[in-house]
Amino acid sequence: MDGSLDTAVAKIFRRTVPLFIVMLICNQLNRSNIGYAQAHLEASVGIGAAAYGFGAGLFFVAYALFELPSNIMMERFGPKVWLTRIMVTWGLVSAAMIFVRGPILFYTLRFLLGAAEAGFFPAIIYYFTRWLPGTHRSRATAMFVAGSSIAAAISGPLSGPLLSLHGASGLAGWQWLFGIEGLLSVVVGLVAYRLLDARIDEAEWLRTEEKAALIERIAAEDLARLEQKADGASRWRQLLSPQVLLFCTIYFVIQLSIYANTFWLPTIVRRIRGTTDITVGLLSSLPWLCAIVAMYFAGWAADRWGRSKPLLAASLVVACIGTFLAAVVSPAPALFMLCIAAMGFKSASPLFWTIPQSTLHPAVLAPAVAVINSLGNLGGFVAPFGFGLVKARTGEVTYGLYALAFTTLLGALIVFLIRNDRPPTRPGDLRP
Repeated sequence: MDGSLDTAVAKIFRRTVPLFIVMLICNQLNRSNIGYAQAHLEASVGIGAAAYGFGAGLFFVAYALFELPSNIMMERFGPKVWLTRIMVTWGLVSAAMIFVRGPILFYTLRFLLGAAEAGFFPAIIYYFTRWLPGTHRSRATAMFVAGSSIAAAISGPLSGPLLSLHGASGLAGWQWLFGIEGLLSVVVGLVAYRLLDARIDEAEWLRTEEKAALIERIAAEDLARLEQKADGASRWRQLLSPQVLLFCTIYFVIQLSIYANTFWLPTIVRRIRGTTDITVGLLSSLPWLCAIVAMYFAGWAADRWGRSKPLLAASLVVACIGTFLAAVVSPAPALFMLCIAAMGFKSASPLFWTIPQSTLHPAVLAPAVAVINSLGNLGGFVAPFGFGLVKARTGEVTYGLYALAFTTLLGALIVFLIRNDRPPTRPGDLRP
């Protein structure tokens, strides 16, 4: 039975996990491509820094509002149908950005994009729980989450050439950017519907004994979790505990750093003398490439040491130092400092998720993750909107970087307020 289970898991890692990584790359491209179009939107349709920041952040308001309803619908229709719906609708909304002519439609489409994308990450995690044993889900999720850094690294080199199509077929470069990347998501969504299966017993690419092994193991794990269930009152007390509030605060800080850089890094890079759309795209990929390397070594260190809290605090301190120095130095060295900052805040994200798993009761872990993810992602609203206000008033984002550095340092200190940061039950069994 173990041999059949191992071969089944290997097939899932070869067939499904890479597909999910591609889907996440499309997700991140459509979520963040406005960072490269910001200067063009201002010049073409008059969307200034404050309006841009507000519109960029509206995405996360809708995302938080619609995540729970999306999860309910996913349970009704199943992850195969719902993931396809999510990808196709977000691709169409993103492509519709080519029709933007002013702030109102820009705000509307950004809000609709957040509503369309809501539930994507939880649907993937749910799919893993229905298809993979618990001993393999962490590795699958780690590989999946790495897709966000891959997307950030390639978005610049991809966006530059698309923006350079300005004037082709009568369309502006930013219209080509939104149109092509949006339609790419639609195509990938339709491919996903063809390749994904709703249930294990429907997968024709698995042998009968492989299906049986997967179904038996997952059913046994589900039964074991049911036996650990706490009573309803206890679950609510733990879900509303100060511990969960601390997690929400720390994840909010991490998301502040990630999305401040996602939406404003190209603007910072444009301060370097002599840059073009293509060179801005290439240079903007450097912090994310550095982050991929840092995430790997941070994960290796967490596996080896077995304690993620000190590593999380250290990552946030690194992010603080890099962000602060980026505000102090001239534009070219600032890019190097932002590479250091990205190594810190991107490593912090997967390190963070190992801590709720090791400290929260199994009965409240799933709803707690949903709460932490929803509230923490509001950092994606505050960061771009706040930076937009700063730039509108001062003409630069320097003071935004100072505030971000201070907030990140505060997040590092809050990490040490978390109680019971226990080592994982087995080496390498870390939640990203």
